[in-house]
Amino acid sequence: MFSLDGCCCIAVNGDVVAQGSQFSLKDVEVLDALIDLDAVSSYRACVSSFREQASHVTKVPCVKVQYKLCQTFRDGMIPTDPVEIMYHCPEEEIAFGPSCWLWDYLRRSRASGFLLPLSGGADSSSVAAIVGCMCQLVIKDIDKGDEQVKADAARIGQYRDGEFPTDSRELAKRLFYTVYMGTENSSEDTRSRAKRLAEEIGSFHFDVPIDSVVSAFLSLFERLTGKRPHYKVDGGSHTENLGLQNIQARIRMVLAFMMASLMPWVHSKSGFYLVLGSSNVDEGLRGYLTKYDCSSADINPIGSVSKQDLRAFLRWAAVNLQYSSLAEVEAAPPTAELEPIRTDYSQLDEVDMGMTYEELSIYGRLRKIFRCGPVSMFQNLCHRWCGRLSPSEVADKVKHFFKYYAINRHKMTVLTPSYHAESYSPEDNRFDLRQFLYNSTWPYQFRKIDQLVQDIDKDGKWVEDRRADSQLRQHGAARPAQGGGMGVVAAGSA
Repeated sequence: MFSLDGCCCIAVNGDVVAQGSQFSLKDVEVLDALIDLDAVSSYRACVSSFREQASHVTKVPCVKVQYKLCQTFRDGMIPTDPVEIMYHCPEEEIAFGPSCWLWDYLRRSRASGFLLPLSGGADSSSVAAIVGCMCQLVIKDIDKGDEQVKADAARIGQYRDGEFPTDSRELAKRLFYTVYMGTENSSEDTRSRAKRLAEEIGSFHFDVPIDSVVSAFLSLFERLTGKRPHYKVDGGSHTENLGLQNIQARIRMVLAFMMASLMPWVHSKSGFYLVLGSSNVDEGLRGYLTKYDCSSADINPIGSVSKQDLRAFLRWAAVNLQYSSLAEVEAAPPTAELEPIRTDYSQLDEVDMGMTYEELSIYGRLRKIFRCGPVSMFQNLCHRWCGRLSPSEVADKVKHFFKYYAINRHKMTVLTPSYHAESYSPEDNRFDLRQFLYNSTWPYQFRKIDQLVQDIDKDGKWVEDRRADSQLRQHGAARPAQGGGMGVVAAGSA
């Protein structure tokens, strides 16, 4: 027996004859297969290294027991045939992995359900879809006769004796609250998308305007200081603009936890609800989130999933989970909707960050998987983006990323506990014992990058040489190395 992508398998002489579930709501899953031990012995005997090992064994220890797992040959006994190995696509892994994780956390924590601030954007809509997928999986297992899942669902949903859920939307209505917390900066598009998705999933949905709460905070601040901040589009400074955005975001966090603790009481239920976060791995890496806003929650199903993968999941879920509104969510440009919308201005995430989500995924993998600092990342990206960007443009992008990565490290140390799916998770505080704050100017590294750019610029043939190398490689040839720290390694056999 062995594990394949997180699921248990039984293999005979290299052939898989039984494969368990990679994602399951069951506590224990048992596999069985009928195998021919003579075939195993014959296979091992034909391997010379096994024969050599066996020749050195002087005595084989035996333990006698009152039962045996093997049977002698008899007519009708047929060994289990090999099966085709089943692999989940990334979209299925995002759907089923966090869904099972959420169900397991829900029943173990003895909570009564989940509450999600649903903005109508890609991230929170992905989390809502994952909870909807969880409800679908629960109903499927109940239909298959899983008594443990049925008992857990009846307890969590607080059904009467003998009753249990029979429909995923009905189950979602009992254990899933979604809340759209809009302001004057929110659009009708996101409000309607949140409402339609909640209806498709079956959640108990609230549309809560928070402008009066925001205004109360601003009035209090004005009484204390004699000043009232303004948005950037209304003539305010960057500091004022950022402060006004953070007020809205943090009010949402407070309201979410208040509703999670009190809504069961309002509906005459016992227990409490867990608040779900919806910040993706790329925003955590960049620090593009307000500390203690809706990114702060009890648990986060997508905290280790990239934006690119989430968009692919939304397209998949719109069809396979039958939440058709997700297609519209995926097509919309990402925006926080924390600033006023004007005819000549609309707030967009990638413009605010100064980098695209695709670039963020590349930075994340180079930083974590390939252990790149600023200089080695610059060198890698110079070759990767050759012909598209000049070395000085690559240098500016690398410096911009590492600047914000450094100054926002304090946010990463308080990220909500999340389901781990991506290998470049920014939650280094779990296993990185170094100081968490870096020098945001990166003095040595940035000076080194500047020197490399100058050296490249002195050699005006750099871009042309790289393009020529690319053309030569396409034709099976390569230019001899001209010094530097990179080379070509080849291996072969005669």
